[in-house]
Amino acid sequence: MKTMGGEPLESCSVGPLGLRADRGWAIRDDTTGEVTNGKYIPLLMECEARYRESPSDGAIPHVVMRFPDGVELMSDSTDVNARLSEMLGRSVSLWPRQPATNLEFYRRRSKLAQVFGKLARYPAFRAAMPALTSFGKANAELREAFSREPGEPIPDISTLPPEILEFTSPPGTYFGAFPIHALTTSSLEVMRNVNPTATWDVRRFRPNFLIETEPQIKGLIESEWGGRKVRLGSVEIRCEIPTVRCGMTIQAQKNLPKDASILRSIVKDAKQNFGVYASVVTPGEVRVGDPVYFPSVI
Repeated sequence: MKTMGGEPLESCSVGPLGLRADRGWAIRDDTTGEVTNGKYIPLLMECEARYRESPSDGAIPHVVMRFPDGVELMSDSTDVNARLSEMLGRSVSLWPRQPATNLEFYRRRSKLAQVFGKLARYPAFRAAMPALTSFGKANAELREAFSREPGEPIPDISTLPPEILEFTSPPGTYFGAFPIHALTTSSLEVMRNVNPTATWDVRRFRPNFLIETEPQIKGLIESEWGGRKVRLGSVEIRCEIPTVRCGMTIQAQKNLPKDASILRSIVKDAKQNFGVYASVVTPGEVRVGDPVYFPSVI
């Protein structure tokens, strides 16, 4: 379930669209007409969701959503949208993942975002994007989207896939940008040292894979993995771009308080990024404890 709390897995199957049935459902804001997330509806981050049946290839089972007060809601309840709207305090609806051909469902409503998304497919326009987003409406929209305070830098969106600018997620998915997101324990340790008063719990960052690094490995290492392939169990992924962070990282989750210093530290001390986005090269299985390595150097 997009934005709701995840769960640790001992093993998983990974296909072209990442973990099997990952983010099979999402909440859509009926007022804006866009798929939404915990940055705009923080209560979602304190909720949990689980599939009623084990997912299989090509099928998205119904889910059980559990709210902080213990109330559970089934995705196939006849009044699910009315009850979600009441609980979340705005008009929303629950949607299973839609086909990639349903572009209108995924399209952002901002006309500026639609224009940038279309033009970003041209290299010359992409090269000009950092300058074009440094002022005016484009700058204001990006500051809101990424929860940047006055004086903080905004992300270089020219590094993002063009469809992320035009659509709320790659059509046919509910991912932020790519099907896989990985984070290392080395990076978590760096940020704990930078901001020791904050709780750098991995749940804040919602990676598909937390990679445990050897003690001698130090630094925000995955930020330098762009273009490299990584083997996890029988799965091979290709690291694409560092994971740029937004206001979702600061929101309260189960047993985790809201903490704005998390994002402030990432912007200041990690060049706005934390983790790495990746695509799937070779599907397969991953289990806790599987070795992780760069296949080109083994």
